[in-house]
Amino acid sequence: VSAMIDADDLARAAAALQCGQLVGMPTETVYGLAGDATDQQAVAAIFAAKGRPRFDPLIVHVADPEAAWNVAVRDPLAEILARTFWPGPLTLVLPRTEVIGDLVTAGLPTVAVRCPDHPLARALIRAAGRPLAAPSANRFGALSPTCAADVQGQLGPAVALVLDGGPCRVGLESTIVRTQPEPIILRPGGISREALEQALGRPVAVADRSGRAAALPPEAPGMLASHYAPRTPLVLRQGPWPGTADCALLAFTGQDLPTTAQAVEILDPEGRLERAACRLFAALRRLDASGAARIVAETVPDEGLGLAINDRLRRAAGMG
Repeated sequence: VSAMIDADDLARAAAALQCGQLVGMPTETVYGLAGDATDQQAVAAIFAAKGRPRFDPLIVHVADPEAAWNVAVRDPLAEILARTFWPGPLTLVLPRTEVIGDLVTAGLPTVAVRCPDHPLARALIRAAGRPLAAPSANRFGALSPTCAADVQGQLGPAVALVLDGGPCRVGLESTIVRTQPEPIILRPGGISREALEQALGRPVAVADRSGRAAALPPEAPGMLASHYAPRTPLVLRQGPWPGTADCALLAFTGQDLPTTAQAVEILDPEGRLERAACRLFAALRRLDASGAARIVAETVPDEGLGLAINDRLRRAAGMG
């Protein structure tokens, strides 16, 4: 495959990623929609391009096993699995480091990381010099793309360019494993349970649907994500803002705010949904720490990334 790596294309793709643009990237499973995992706005652009209706955690791709420990906190079991199966279709869910922001992890304290088994993907990550978030390069609900033309056809202008690594060796998606407190498979995939057990020398559980719901918050991509919910009761704004001093307010553009609130967060005064998406998790966390009796949150326009922002706010308000 190395003969297929075009140095000019690779340099252009790496430069695009460094500027916060998105690139179609081949992996051994499907083509990914890659963006700089350390750039919140690039990550917001991934969700916008996919038309993804909510913020699910994204898998972070690294160029070699050692690079994983820049974005995730290693433990002995994770090190064994990384040594045995990377590069390959195994994703590990581990505590995240500060390199990775809230939008990639959907506000969770863990990050999903893997080293893909495709030389062009690894060459791109190295050339870009940063870890890449890369869900499948399709519009939400459409079929996953297994060749470069599929990506161009579905996402067109949303991607700066698509690196053509030929057709994917279409296999299963990656197996997702959480190693702590006990190793458990969150999503079966290309690495079998038996292979994992052999590598670790111990049993590996498989989370069933009810087990996932009970034991997690489901913290893996492609599963129903449990989203960051503040401890402070949150309600959606109906009518005018409350004038009481014990409320914390989450506003979209900050129009008509009362002066009496305990704390106020404005997502974007200019009404840009991508900026609002970038700021949502940190704003909720600050309001949660403000000591207010409740948080009153304003929904945003129900379009583009607004769908995902409103989905998060409804869940935080216990409205599903």
